[in-house]
Amino acid sequence: MEILSSQLESYLEKHISSESELLKRLQRETFQKTTQPQMLSGAHQGRLLSMISKLIRPKTILEIGTFTGYATLCLAEGLAPDGKIITIDRNEELIYLPKKYFAESEFANQIEVKLGNALDVLDELQNETYDLVFIDADKSNYINYYEKVLTQMNSGGVILADNVLWYGKVLEEAKPNDKDTKTLQELNDLVANDPRVESLILPIRDGISIIRKI
Repeated sequence: MEILSSQLESYLEKHISSESELLKRLQRETFQKTTQPQMLSGAHQGRLLSMISKLIRPKTILEIGTFTGYATLCLAEGLAPDGKIITIDRNEELIYLPKKYFAESEFANQIEVKLGNALDVLDELQNETYDLVFIDADKSNYINYYEKVLTQMNSGGVILADNVLWYGKVLEEAKPNDKDTKTLQELNDLVANDPRVESLILPIRDGISIIRKI
């Protein structure tokens, strides 16, 4: 199921602020060197991440799921001058790519890369507090990630969860072996009824949930 037609997506991308040359190069290399380049946030969603970050001016950002670092750099654009972004990924073979672009960016000294299983790394970060969190990793653990980070969110902090419409599959009854769809359905229901937060889902690309801790 298409959330937006390709024609409308093209129109939207022509009417947003431009991405940096560094991000353009990163996007090109992602398509050249990875087998699933569609996992990249892309210009439209990237500008949304940047805009939200700039509105919040977070001191600490957490990103679960680095991939090639495009979203990381977009989120970093809104960091407070003394802020930092911690990004977690488990792909040892690909981590060289985001690290290369992080080193070239103006945020090189503000980005901390954590390599490993996200749930284990989150346990190691129990003393951190967050103003902004972006979840874009294995869908079957989204509820686990949500519950873990929510307790460490500052009041007014925002969690962004990507792919929450899951190609429209959330509208269907999940198949018994489709853990990803079932988890995302449960997450969306949980968030909508969670008195600790207020939320909405934007139908951008594959759906992004904006969750604000009260």
